[in-house]
Amino acid sequence: MNEIKRLEARREAILREVGGLRWMRRGSVTAQHVAVKVKGKAEPQLRGPYWLYTRKEKGKSVGRRLRGAEVERYREEVLAFHRFQNLFREYAEVSERLAELERGSEEAGAEKKKRKSRLSKTRR
Repeated sequence: MNEIKRLEARREAILREVGGLRWMRRGSVTAQHVAVKVKGKAEPQLRGPYWLYTRKEKGKSVGRRLRGAEVERYREEVLAFHRFQNLFREYAEVSERLAELERGSEEAGAEKKKRKSRLSKTRR
């Protein structure tokens, strides 16, 4: 019973934490470097980093360049989405464990009743 209370408390904590996530974005933020041929030099010169936000939309990659303060804001929003996914994965696991503990004991009790019923019938 103690484990059931602990799991229920964790489920509630997960929901509170999810409720606190205000902004989130699917996708990723990456640094892009571009090789540029410079007049009079044999080797291309790397320019950048240029920050890029990309995500999947209808099966295709969609992206846009980010500037200045956008980079950090988008990074935080992408991290918030990853946190959201992890929290709901954990929520599902906790809920499954609760079902096993609560319903498993109900099913075990029903199985015992069936066995007792069969035993009493065979003893008659």
